[in-house]
Amino acid sequence: MTATGITPYRTLGRSGAVVFEQALGTMTFGKEADEATSHALIDAYLAAGGNFLDTADVYSQGASEEIIGRWLAAHPTEAQQVVIATKGRFPMGTGPNDLGTSRRHLRTALDDSLRRLGVEHIDLYQLHAWDALTPLEETLRFLDDAVSAGKIGYYGSSNFTGWQLTKAVHVAERHGWALPATLQPQYSLLVRGIEHEIVPASLDAGIGLLPWSPLGGGWLSGKYERDVPPTGATRLGENPQRGMEAWRKRNDSERTWQVLNAVAEIAAAHGASPSQVSLAWLGAQPGVTSVILGARSLEQLQDNLGAVQLQLTADELTRLTEASAPEAEDYPYGAPGAAQRHRKIEGGR
Repeated sequence: MTATGITPYRTLGRSGAVVFEQALGTMTFGKEADEATSHALIDAYLAAGGNFLDTADVYSQGASEEIIGRWLAAHPTEAQQVVIATKGRFPMGTGPNDLGTSRRHLRTALDDSLRRLGVEHIDLYQLHAWDALTPLEETLRFLDDAVSAGKIGYYGSSNFTGWQLTKAVHVAERHGWALPATLQPQYSLLVRGIEHEIVPASLDAGIGLLPWSPLGGGWLSGKYERDVPPTGATRLGENPQRGMEAWRKRNDSERTWQVLNAVAEIAAAHGASPSQVSLAWLGAQPGVTSVILGARSLEQLQDNLGAVQLQLTADELTRLTEASAPEAEDYPYGAPGAAQRHRKIEGGR
């Protein structure tokens, strides 16, 4: 495998905080990974140079945050170097105010996350999704107050569309409030639709991208074969129709196998795994701050962390980009739309 020789740290979006280029996602904690395994995953991640843990209040209904909190309490020295990110928005109770991004719900959600994590300050607090009911001004004012109170260092969002992200930036600027630092979108070689609007909006605003599901729900790890239904202890083996990465839909797409074949050939050339190639490509994309790893075993995590040492050539990056080119309507995103947007001074450079 080719080593990069590049320090694997980047600033957290527009902030001055520095994070490892791979974040340890903890959605598996308390569900697919028990507490002992979860703590072992944190230990291995930090041993590799990692310093960025991403969780959410709804991950295992608070258990993920509690597991992290007990690890932080047991490792006070190491805990000082860890950047903690969590999220709030989805239901943690059954009442009508137990969800959303209202001041009322976020106040409770943030305080509960602080308690479960056992900390007085969260580095990055994220809106887990857009809330069509709550005025954006109410949400952003709460987040600005939380920054001023020292409860959070920065804030971001997850699963926002391009216009929602841009509106949040403009509203915050207009009022002189703290600006969003990050956005968590689904992004991988198999899911590149965000490049039409969300990536440009993020780059324009100086917002860092924290991609989730970077291996397409396991598809980019090379574990699946064409026309062979998955079985065994994998996400799709346990549930072939699972969510957006459902086996039948992707198996029947020629684009899927075009991407996987390119990944496999490049991996073989480097003596690397398909996962490492896929993660290396994603980490090289514009605006990406840190790629969120979702391992549920030490073996998976160690393999994924190896992507930091992989240096893909310009030709290999281009091949992967072309093989995975997202389908787009001719206008405004396809070739005709691009031609209309293009402008060049005649004879200029």
